[in-house]
Amino acid sequence: MSLEHAILGFLHYKPLSGYDLKKAFDTSVRHFWPADQSQIYRTLAGLAEKGWAEVEVIHQEDRPDRKVYHLTPAGRAELLRWLTTPVPPEEPRSANLVQVFFSGLLSDEEVLAYFERAAAQMRRLLEVYARVPEQAAPYYALAGSPREIFYWLLTLECGVINARAQLAWMESVIERLREGRYELMPEVRPKQDDCSS
Repeated sequence: MSLEHAILGFLHYKPLSGYDLKKAFDTSVRHFWPADQSQIYRTLAGLAEKGWAEVEVIHQEDRPDRKVYHLTPAGRAELLRWLTTPVPPEEPRSANLVQVFFSGLLSDEEVLAYFERAAAQMRRLLEVYARVPEQAAPYYALAGSPREIFYWLLTLECGVINARAQLAWMESVIERLREGRYELMPEVRPKQDDCSS
């Protein structure tokens, strides 16, 4: 996914400044697509260059002028084109799993501490997810329909399901480490022949 298309999606609802977009990201899609303020401003400038957004400069007496971006018909067409185009799967990358892969170099106590920290982080993430519906509530009026809010919150549902699954796996590993059991799920156990070399 590109940041461009996420911004076009937000501009579809109403004209927004870079500051407004940052608030919209932080209270909605941040759990799967974070963006910092400088990325948003650079991308807005690029959208204007491509003709996908137009900038309106609003003069303010006591502050710097405010730039508000409006979605153009070309920007709407690009957003709709992108929404109907399959996105190629991303290569999965996880620094955490690289650490797990090489954890055999550590003591059981060190690995147990690692998994306990990771499980605590996952529990905190689930607590953050639990607050998202309330934090996003001010933006529900933008959606225009309960159907659109349904799709917004499907992304959160996916995040919650994935986080719960990861936490369950981590807790399973913690239990096995505490009991000194080096057992794997049947689906991933190597055949006896594979381990005999």
